[in-house]
Amino acid sequence: GEWDDINPALSPDGHKLAFASSRNNYFDLYLLDLSSGNVTRLTDSPAYEASPSWSPDGLWVTYETYLDDNFEIAIVSTTQAGQGARLTSDPASDQSPAWAPGGRQIVFVSDRGGQPQIWAANLDTPGENRFQRIAPADRASQTRPAWSPDGRFLAWEQNSENLPAQVMIWDSADPLAPARPLAPGGSPAWNWDGSQVAATLEDANQDYLTAYALDGSLRLPPLVSPRLRGVTWRWLAVRPLPQIFARFAAAPTALFLSQTQPPEKNPPGRAVLSALEGVDAPEAKLHDAVDESFTALRQRVSAESGWDVLASLENAYAPLTAALDPGRGDSWLYTGRAFDINPLPLNVGWMQVYREDRNGQSYWRLFVRPQAQDGSAGEPLRQRPWDFNARYTLNPLAYEQGGALMTAIPTGYWVDVTSLARAYNWQRSAAQTNWRTYFKGALFNEFIQPGDNTWREAMLELYPPEILITPSPIIPPTHTPTPTPTGYRYKTPTPTITSTPTLQPSFTPQP
Repeated sequence: GEWDDINPALSPDGHKLAFASSRNNYFDLYLLDLSSGNVTRLTDSPAYEASPSWSPDGLWVTYETYLDDNFEIAIVSTTQAGQGARLTSDPASDQSPAWAPGGRQIVFVSDRGGQPQIWAANLDTPGENRFQRIAPADRASQTRPAWSPDGRFLAWEQNSENLPAQVMIWDSADPLAPARPLAPGGSPAWNWDGSQVAATLEDANQDYLTAYALDGSLRLPPLVSPRLRGVTWRWLAVRPLPQIFARFAAAPTALFLSQTQPPEKNPPGRAVLSALEGVDAPEAKLHDAVDESFTALRQRVSAESGWDVLASLENAYAPLTAALDPGRGDSWLYTGRAFDINPLPLNVGWMQVYREDRNGQSYWRLFVRPQAQDGSAGEPLRQRPWDFNARYTLNPLAYEQGGALMTAIPTGYWVDVTSLARAYNWQRSAAQTNWRTYFKGALFNEFIQPGDNTWREAMLELYPPEILITPSPIIPPTHTPTPTPTGYRYKTPTPTITSTPTLQPSFTPQP
């Protein structure tokens, strides 16, 4: 269907799947009966509700809900409609709950201590005393907790600046001991006996699924996967699924159809540039192989956000005569396979960016604010975005780092443009190495679609090879006259001694 189904959680008996879905315009919780294929609605509210986690007896589900512009943790019954309770009520962001197998503790992510950390709610302790931090305070960000089946170990994803995400393991039998790093990855999910942990690996423009043993050794080589929004790993007896699921086995319908036109005016073997209708840009054109993808993405972002975000571009195709910003001599804009979104909405708060460091380079995840703020479009932000303007606050550290994290998470709902662009084969660009001192070098608003081409190959689709030859600079001759030193000059002219003049023959007239 034309909606999102995310965050799957299998019930303890393996018969039902809880998940979040926007199939009724708002994100609510649903239950899927695996024996019949029937789907029932668990919550019904305009507030965003997601990340379900089952109680050990299967009678309750804890989840995150967006109330009063803030994430909170709540509980709902799976057997009696309408019964539930709100677990947290704090100005901090409380999200991603995980119910402990013992049944009397729920862990979740909260920034009530400043940085997102793992906290626990002891259900047998009343009042605010029930909340305590699981691990010692750390400058790293912790998220996505997951209990081992026996309840002894707790895994979570930990992110530190300039370092790849790590899966951490905490032993509840020794609560004072620090958590230990297991291996690179995020979104941990335990297998059925607690001997292995599945994890996601996020590259700049690709996700992978892998698994590790508890000693950190690799058990599943990384598998290429679409962007993951939740992983559940369980052992179930093999049984045939109901026939109703057979209709989902077919290949999904393509999001767009690429149609390349034969060249008409260009030389044979060269690609053509297609005009973008209704787009404001210095050169509103793109390579013929990617223009349908851009148009489909533009329509999708417009439908999701309620406004035509891609109608105004800072750049699309750039001719060779266009002088781009410094450091962009090999820009993909010259190939017609890239576009830069107009960055002006960032200045008025209608656009936000996450900083994500991958393999020593900085990338950005771009969000736009939808017009509808009632929960029917987008999702709430989960972390503090990057503030480029912090470099102008007279803070030396923020100036050197090219900005800083915002002091608070912006409220409301936001559309992840980067994820949508990826679905239409567009990739985000890496920031230039000088982005901390040069704002335009961040390239947070640029998306490219190389296909299977290198930059040089993409250029040769439009231009002859001669265009890539860099001429050697020729230094022109200097026409500036060189002054002759004269030394000391006397006031009285001194006669110059010259060599003996050559006698000229005299002319004697003849009678």
